[in-house]
Amino acid sequence: MLEAEARWAREWLFDAALPLWWQVGADPAGGFFEKIALDGKPVIAPRRLRVQTRQTYAFIEGGRLGWQGPWREAAEHGLSFFMSYYRRADGLFRCLVAPDGRPLDDTADLYDQAFVLFALAHARGAGLGDADLLAAARALQGELTAQRAHPLLGFEEASPRVLPLRSNPHMHLLEAQLAWVAEGITEPFEGVARAIVELGATRLLDPQTGAIGEYYDGDWKFAEGAPGAVREPGHQFEWAYLFRHAGDLLGVDHRAASDRLYAFGSRFGIAPDRRAAIFAVDAAGTPTDPRARLWAQTERLRTALVFAAATSDAQAREAFVADAREAFEVLKVYLDVPVTGLWRDQWLADGAFLEEPAPASSFYHILSAFVVLLKAGGLA
Repeated sequence: MLEAEARWAREWLFDAALPLWWQVGADPAGGFFEKIALDGKPVIAPRRLRVQTRQTYAFIEGGRLGWQGPWREAAEHGLSFFMSYYRRADGLFRCLVAPDGRPLDDTADLYDQAFVLFALAHARGAGLGDADLLAAARALQGELTAQRAHPLLGFEEASPRVLPLRSNPHMHLLEAQLAWVAEGITEPFEGVARAIVELGATRLLDPQTGAIGEYYDGDWKFAEGAPGAVREPGHQFEWAYLFRHAGDLLGVDHRAASDRLYAFGSRFGIAPDRRAAIFAVDAAGTPTDPRARLWAQTERLRTALVFAAATSDAQAREAFVADAREAFEVLKVYLDVPVTGLWRDQWLADGAFLEEPAPASSFYHILSAFVVLLKAGGLA
């Protein structure tokens, strides 16, 4: 299915995006630039840990898909930079450094630790290191458990406690643990993954709607007021995919919850005019932030493809394929820029895009979706 779309995606990746983000997006002095302006010039700015780890993954995934460019050199370039300049004395990783590697913000954000674990799993799987990468990942997970374990399930944002607690870092921690399990490494990652799945299924889900929120109190109840009502459609798709993926790897069955997540995102999160997944709705599904970010379109595309492949019901499969095709066509609107291989990030409610440089952080989302698209189209 979607053979033509898969061919387009592979050509865009191999001929434009991967070469551009290596030739322009990598700093010869080390690490990756945060953004490339839409005229094709890199933006000099402080460097977030999440960009270095995500770009490392992106080039590894490009190599897996068959890109013949220097994916290994690019991945090692990122891996070396973040392992050299972001690790704190306590074993956690700081969030921000200067272009020359000088520490700028020592905060160890839970979200960022997840992406270190994620990048290390993919780097080991690609043969960029073995025992050393596994030891680094186990040490990091050990520190997270020692310093940040929540008394019920999951992890604290900081020690001492900072509220609200967030679901989003746990989503990416689950993704990272599953990446290690997929590599055949279960200790300690399988146990952490199972605990996060349990957290998601028993604490994070709204039993009335089946949606997962963003902000919670210290007991994993929805935060008070407007923050507790925030529901991001893109995250409904992302959690839906991860519940299915966890089922395949861990043998846990949360398909009903996964289906409800997808249904909530599809019913309430798609703008009727742009057909794009918007940024946020409230607990009842009423739009609260009509911006449509690029990443949400990729999560809708990936999850629709996974659901289509998993169902034996022909009518349901046809509906999921239609969703995937629509998400892909919407995504192409973001990729339609003067310098092929870049993208726009924020589609506003009035139909205009916010004019800003292309953020490198989006490449991880694009690769995560396109790897599934290429498989669906028989090209991976």
